[in-house]
Amino acid sequence: MADRKLHPRTRSVHHGIRRSQYGEMAEALFLTQGFAYDSAEQAEARFQKVGPDEFIYARYGNPTSRMFEDRMASLEGTEDAFATASGMAAVNGALMGMVAPGDRVVSSRQLFGSCLYVLDVLKKFGVDVVLVDGTDLDQWRAAVTPGTKGCFFETVSNPTLEVMDIAGIAEIAHAAGALVIADNVFATPVFSRAVEQGADVVVYSTTKHVDGGGRALGGIICGTRQFVREVAEPYLKHTGGAISPFNAWIMLNGLTTMDLRVRAMADSALLVAQALEGEGLPTIYPGLPSHPQHDLAMRQMGSGGTMIAFDLGTQEAAFAMLNRLELVSISNNLGDAKSIATHPATTTHQRLGEASRATMGIGPGLVRLSVGLEHPDDLISDLLGALA
Repeated sequence: MADRKLHPRTRSVHHGIRRSQYGEMAEALFLTQGFAYDSAEQAEARFQKVGPDEFIYARYGNPTSRMFEDRMASLEGTEDAFATASGMAAVNGALMGMVAPGDRVVSSRQLFGSCLYVLDVLKKFGVDVVLVDGTDLDQWRAAVTPGTKGCFFETVSNPTLEVMDIAGIAEIAHAAGALVIADNVFATPVFSRAVEQGADVVVYSTTKHVDGGGRALGGIICGTRQFVREVAEPYLKHTGGAISPFNAWIMLNGLTTMDLRVRAMADSALLVAQALEGEGLPTIYPGLPSHPQHDLAMRQMGSGGTMIAFDLGTQEAAFAMLNRLELVSISNNLGDAKSIATHPATTTHQRLGEASRATMGIGPGLVRLSVGLEHPDDLISDLLGALA
């Protein structure tokens, strides 16, 4: 059946399969760093132009990695994709591959700490980086000048769960000739329609919901074939940012259950958020009507997602609560089958300093919660018990 007739859940199981001569049912894992050629002439031809099913070196491409790339491109609705060693390799490759000294990049300031670090690296190489409040379209309009190279943002910000207006930002960016690069990790491929809403390039840390089991690092850049193969791939293959075949194989297996997992996690997240808010706790969750961008989140994703944040006021109160948890783990990953609580101010965003964190809304009492696959009643009991 043509892809357009298949639901995303079906494509996440079937798309991109390349079977060897043995006709295996499971996706094959090609653990090889290189490939042999039938002749010297064939080797020369491949180095001049590598076809979609031709390979020369694992850093440039691999059959297992290509299956993963094709499947993610199908889910995102893009022409192509390039799988990377981590989510940050995807962010770095998408941004560094497209800019030169003197170019301008406008970005939301509400970002994961490592994304802000990459923007600082761009500045060192002479790129004009402008940070704006991503939820304020007027700030985007003021910052995106003609000739701006790209606009970068997290569609749902980490960790404060602010929702960006993808279509609104895209309209401003495209009017100035800029590309829209959207980090869609919190929204997930399940609830994402970023390309339909105007994003040109979508990046993921597939370490999160795609793997779903906390097993391996991975990332991906999805976009037009021209961007993926002529902008991102040359930078990544020469600087070593490609995914390993083994990790790509893990991601392929994660995709087969991702739709079921993420929807179940989001259903639980809504119940957990309602319970926390019902206890009078300041709770941030896009699926709650109290969230400032609730209507936008429902239009863009149709769900509040799997992530929650809540504020206990002080670091001491946050630490006391975290240390009383019995079921929920303290860690800094997200999108896992196991629920995870994180204190961003002392972990994922500690490098930024107190003033920068305050600008982003990350107070000392903020806790980020990634809701997993446990029964919601058990999660609520553990959280409320730790808050007591």
